[in-house]
Amino acid sequence: MIGAGQTTAWWAPSRHADRRAFLLARTGIVRALRHWFEAEGFLEVETGVLQVSPGNETHLHAPSARLTLPSGEHLTRYLRTSPEFACKKLLAAGEERIVEFARVFRDRERGDLHLPEFTMLEWYRTGAPLDAIIADCVAVIAEAARAAGTRQFTFRGRLIDPFAAPEMLSVGDAFQRLAGIDLLATVIDGQPDRAALALAAEGRVRIDANDTWSDIFSKVLVSHVEPTLGQGRLTVLHDYPAPEAALARVKASDPRVAERFEIYACGVELANGFAELTNAHEQRLRFNEAMDEKERRYGERYPLDEDFLAAVAQMPSASGVALGLDRLVMLAAGAVRIDQVVWTPPEAHA
Repeated sequence: MIGAGQTTAWWAPSRHADRRAFLLARTGIVRALRHWFEAEGFLEVETGVLQVSPGNETHLHAPSARLTLPSGEHLTRYLRTSPEFACKKLLAAGEERIVEFARVFRDRERGDLHLPEFTMLEWYRTGAPLDAIIADCVAVIAEAARAAGTRQFTFRGRLIDPFAAPEMLSVGDAFQRLAGIDLLATVIDGQPDRAALALAAEGRVRIDANDTWSDIFSKVLVSHVEPTLGQGRLTVLHDYPAPEAALARVKASDPRVAERFEIYACGVELANGFAELTNAHEQRLRFNEAMDEKERRYGERYPLDEDFLAAVAQMPSASGVALGLDRLVMLAAGAVRIDQVVWTPPEAHA
C-alpha cells in the first residue's frame, strides 16, 4: 500500500534512476542518427502536429482537438498518426531528401510495444527505388546498435546480430512456408478473394463471419508469420499483397503485390516503407474504401486531406519509410518495455 507522500510516478527518483541508462542510450542514438542523416544529405524538417486528417487507415485512430478561431468559429483538427501527409507535400514543393523525428499519436494503443504518443523516424528520397530505402533502414539500425555499444539485440528470448545482412522474404513466401497458404492465389487482378483466403486459412486461425480478406490476412500474419521474423538477423518482409498496399504503388511487373516492405527484429516490427503512390485518383479510392470500413467497424471516419491529394498528383517518384524510434532504442539499449526508453512516459492508468 502506498502511504502519504509516496508515489510510483515516472518522476520518482528511484524509478527514474532505473530508466536513466536507457534514456542516455536514447540520447546517444538520436545524436548518432542525426549525424548519419546529415552525412547522407538529408534535410531535417519539422512538420505540423495538428492536421485536417490524421491519416486514412481503417485501424489507426487519432486524438482530436477543437481549435477556436479569432472569429469564435470552431474547427476540428487531429493529432497526426504520422508526418507522412506533410512530408509528401514538401516533396511536391521540391524537397528531395528529407527526414523528421516526429511526435505522433495513436488512440486505442497501450502496451509493452505501444504508446499513445511516440516518436516516428520518417524519411524520403525522391527518384530512389525501394531498395535504397531498405538499405537506409539496415544502415540506420546498425548505427543505432553502434551508438548503444552493442553487438546484438535481444527481446523475449530472441536474439539478432544487427550488423548481419538481413533476410529478404516476400510475404507470399512467408505465408507459404510458415502457414501453408498460397496467399497470392487469393488475389485476383489485384483484388482480394475473401472466400479463397478463408478456405485456405481454415483451421489455422479463427475466422468470424464479419472478417474481411484483410482481417484474415492480419490474423495469419500475427499468429503464424511475425513471431518467426527477425531471428538471428533482421528480416525484410517485402512484396505485400496489393490489398495491403496502403500508400504504396502496385508493382508494375505483378499487380498482385505492392512495393511495400516491413522490417522485423526479434519478432518486433520496426519499419514500414513504400515506393510511394503518385496516382491521386487511386489514392482517393483507397482512402474512401478504408474510411467506409472504419465507419462500418468503429462508427467513425476521418475527412480526406484534399490538399494532400493535390500534392500526391504533383509528387515526383519517391520512396519513404517510417521507423519506430522508441522500439529501435528499446532493442538497442536492452530494455524490455517501450516506456523504459521515453523521457516522460504516460502514467499506468493513461
